Amino acid sequence: MGERYCAVLEQINALEPRMRQHSDAQLTALTADFKSRLARGASLDDLLPEAFAAIREVARRVLGMRHFDSQMIGGMVLHDGQIAEMATGEGKTLVATLPAYLNALTGSSVHVVTVNEYLAARDAQWMGKVFSFMGLSCAAV
Repeated sequence: MGERYCAVLEQINALEPRMRQHSDAQLTALTADFKSRLARGASLDDLLPEAFAAIREVARRVLGMRHFDSQMIGGMVLHDGQIAEMATGEGKTLVATLPAYLNALTGSSVHVVTVNEYLAARDAQWMGKVFSFMGLSCAAV
């Protein structure tokens, strides 16, 4: 399992220079491109390297935060429906942007659960900037 994640991580990292060269408009347009590819039969796993690389770049531009490799792997683990244990300060909030964005491409709602109302509101506002940049909406309930 770890080898598979490392292989996908290499693909994501290889895409980083290309994503950095994209204009804001080109990055935003990737959402429509990804949705179109899904409609033509691509799977979420097919799109994962590009989608994760795109979100990494958007977070860098919008939040001034770049996902570390360990956070990318955490995002893959969550996308696979597994549990990723992370300590305080390791970037769980940022990690959640990866599988949330990828799975939202299907047009279905994605729910990210946190421990209290304060964190839900804070994180929706904070990470919502990433989703908004990519043409998606975000709210806390």
